[in-house]
Amino acid sequence: MTTVNNVNGNNPAGAALASARGRVDLMGDTQDRFLTLLITQLRNQDPLNPMENDQITSQLAQLSTVQGIQQLNDTLLGLAGQMDVSQSMQAAALIGKDVLVPGSKISLGSDPENPEIKTATPFGIDLMSGADKVVVTILDGSGKAVREMEVDAKAAGIYSLEWDGRDNTGVVLPDGAYSVEVKATIGDGAPVAAEALRSGRVDSVAYTTQGLQLNLGLAGNYSLLDIRKIM
Repeated sequence: MTTVNNVNGNNPAGAALASARGRVDLMGDTQDRFLTLLITQLRNQDPLNPMENDQITSQLAQLSTVQGIQQLNDTLLGLAGQMDVSQSMQAAALIGKDVLVPGSKISLGSDPENPEIKTATPFGIDLMSGADKVVVTILDGSGKAVREMEVDAKAAGIYSLEWDGRDNTGVVLPDGAYSVEVKATIGDGAPVAAEALRSGRVDSVAYTTQGLQLNLGLAGNYSLLDIRKIM
């Protein structure tokens, strides 16, 4: 059963609403005190040196400005709470889907009926800008390069890739954990920023002290903002 977890009762929308209500009450008390003080000043002012109209207007304008800023803050907090709710609903829709997130780890497994048929977990690359040459290297558990694949020239973007589980000579490699390394260049060899991506299936969504988190099982927890591609 897949659910959206609410960790420690942390509800951003509810917290924002409660905080806004508290500020409204505080603002009301501040207004009452200000008006009480102003009336007291007017009643006890020196008849020979009364308060000027511009002084009264200035004080009222200051109160109005503070009130306007507070109302704007409350409005923004309300919008932020709505965005949190909308974001959580979007995240819940990802439960059960495979996604690409930053990471280099992949695994290789065999078909139980035919060990020669290998299946590697999906992975990908994130090119920050266009590249003339992109080389993806598969490394074994010891960090040794076992397969090198050259990708055609690519424009900036996210790309899904596959590996057949063989080394550079065509030999089938053993099951286990591997990793991906990507290097991209342009022109005369100038490096291009590129990042390896790993796959994971969204098992659940939770609110934590770090914000909204997606549980990708063995791949770990990732922020919604970490998702590069939904497959």
